[in-house]
Amino acid sequence: MTARWLVEIEALLIDLDGVVHRGDAPLPGARDVVPVLTDLGIRFAFVTNNATLSPEEYAAKLASIGIVVDARTIVTSAEATATYLREVAEPDATVYVVGEDGLHTALARAGFRVNEVDPTYVVAALDRRLTYLRLATACLAIQRGAQFIATNADHAYPVEEGLWPGAGAIVAAISTATGVAPLVIGKPQPTLLQVALGRLGAKPGRAAIIGDQIATDIRAGRAAGLATILLEADLAQPSGDVNPDLRVQSLAELLSILEAARR
Repeated sequence: MTARWLVEIEALLIDLDGVVHRGDAPLPGARDVVPVLTDLGIRFAFVTNNATLSPEEYAAKLASIGIVVDARTIVTSAEATATYLREVAEPDATVYVVGEDGLHTALARAGFRVNEVDPTYVVAALDRRLTYLRLATACLAIQRGAQFIATNADHAYPVEEGLWPGAGAIVAAISTATGVAPLVIGKPQPTLLQVALGRLGAKPGRAAIIGDQIATDIRAGRAAGLATILLEADLAQPSGDVNPDLRVQSLAELLSILEAARR
């Protein structure tokens, strides 16, 4: 018997890393997701804690491995962070950024100026070009009173070979040195998903998220009031008392279930 929410679902949020692709390799169902969901009349957005790329850069990356998506359907934790800060910050607020181009672009588009001496906020994310000096600059700014914001706290992120250190490893280093815990914007907090739903004009009760991590994707879905779907990859991390509403082996399997539910 098909679960009622699968029939009534109007919007689907899709995690990228580990669901649509792993490194430079597309995963099963990735190239079919846009045409199938469009045919079913299900609105969709791709959501990711990865803040290294802008939506346009992410769309180009996906296109290079045969996955064609509109950049406007991609919502990153960098964008969610910029949206949050734009709502709460004073007009003259400044930032110091530990992160890559995607985060710099999102904050610049939101009107924030970089300040290396006495910023209002230190915003940290994955940074594969991080130096010890930049890490120290972030720590000193927080010691002087800057608020500490993290786009996400993922300990690792999946690539073809396995797991690489994620933003959480960098965030942990800053937190350890300063004794200050950050405000985390990305999953498992609901902000990223709420931004994506807002773009789609969708209500949480008629939406679902598919992700490969219980600790981030499924917990975020629960916090945002969405139905949750776990892609049970080998890299999935167990997380205690949180259980998804549905388990699948691939995005392709989920698309087949949705097609069958609509017949």
